[in-house]
Amino acid sequence: MKTLRSIVYKGKSDYVNMGGNLIRQPLPTQEVDQVDPFLLLHHYKYDVGPYSPGLSLSPHPHRGFEPVTFIFKGEQLHRDSLGNEGILHAGDVQWMTAGSGVVHDEGPSKDFVGTMEGIQLWVNLPKKHKMTTPKYQDVKAEKMPLVAVKNGKGIIKVVAGELNGQKGPTSTFTDINAYIANLEAGDNITIPIPANHELLVYLLEGETRVNDVDTLKEDKLQILTFAKDGEAISLEANQNSTLLILSGEPIEEKVTSWGPYVMNTQTEIMEAMRDFQQGKMGYLY
Repeated sequence: MKTLRSIVYKGKSDYVNMGGNLIRQPLPTQEVDQVDPFLLLHHYKYDVGPYSPGLSLSPHPHRGFEPVTFIFKGEQLHRDSLGNEGILHAGDVQWMTAGSGVVHDEGPSKDFVGTMEGIQLWVNLPKKHKMTTPKYQDVKAEKMPLVAVKNGKGIIKVVAGELNGQKGPTSTFTDINAYIANLEAGDNITIPIPANHELLVYLLEGETRVNDVDTLKEDKLQILTFAKDGEAISLEANQNSTLLILSGEPIEEKVTSWGPYVMNTQTEIMEAMRDFQQGKMGYLY
């Protein structure tokens, strides 16, 4: 039987104001700066309609990391200075490598009316890859392998990495596992975690007991991080639940960030600002 990891941090998912939009930000917090290589996690949920446009951001740059968008409800339009443009639907994932720099825009599609819910995750890049050529991975839901919950009805979607022999379709620069767990009440599953990975579990909705120690519940306790002292975690759903499970090999390099840039030194941040102003990351109108 695999040893379960100890829980290190227990957090809520408080709202922050981002450009007039209220979104949940469970990472970073005053207590936890990062869960290397995961730097930031934003959870947004909006009703979109004629008088409620939902979360929409004007064109903005990124450099030095990978902004990843998971769509859980509704649909979202993406376009960028690389010429990529498309619509993500519920279940899809956009894994974008900003690398040396890209300008992008995202928001509800023109004709969509309904609830839009998603997560944006910032994944750090090692110093040697921070100036890599930008790229865009449009990962459709039907391309993600499913792992059934043994003796249950739920499923786990493998977005990146591997679980029980099933490999996700997303390529990553460092060793990362990204799973979406859709559990039904009564489901119980043990998930193996590589010994050298940092780990976090985030609850979007429902109620799930973790390691038979703590219970994740919306508006109460929504994020857990773990020590590297075991080989697995266990999940038992008290209600139908949706969770994001992220593990990754830590990069263990100095992080210097400012706004949409994540580099290793302040000089590199200044260079990113200059390059954007000079149009070296492209244009988007």
